[in-house]
Amino acid sequence: MVRILFISVVLSCMLSGCYAQEQVKDSEVRPAEPKKETNTWDLGEVKKGESITRAFVFKNDAAKTITVASIQTSCGCTGSEIKDKTLASGQTTDVTVKFDSKGYNAGGLEQFIYINTDDTENPVIKYTVKVAVVD
Repeated sequence: MVRILFISVVLSCMLSGCYAQEQVKDSEVRPAEPKKETNTWDLGEVKKGESITRAFVFKNDAAKTITVASIQTSCGCTGSEIKDKTLASGQTTDVTVKFDSKGYNAGGLEQFIYINTDDTENPVIKYTVKVAVVD
């Protein structure tokens, strides 16, 4: 008897909660914000045991001038250098990325580059670096 009463109370609460929701008019429905694509750089293919170097463009999307303090990579197999360390808002510069495939088997993989800046709102900008090691 207690079990039936408990189930009835729970169901009543659940059903009344469904009707208590605020109704939204079609004119108030906004499209979802598109998700910002992650920062991805594709090095392409590299033969097993060889290195590949590519230059990519880095843009300061901040509303102010930023200074790049350092660049770090997720693995010793990947190195990077930035041409200009101080960038005004909207300014671009080249980032050179080198990947050494020594010790890797054929297949696709991802490494990461972290650009550390003095921007308090976005101090670390992460890039995914994709590469395909081929025989």
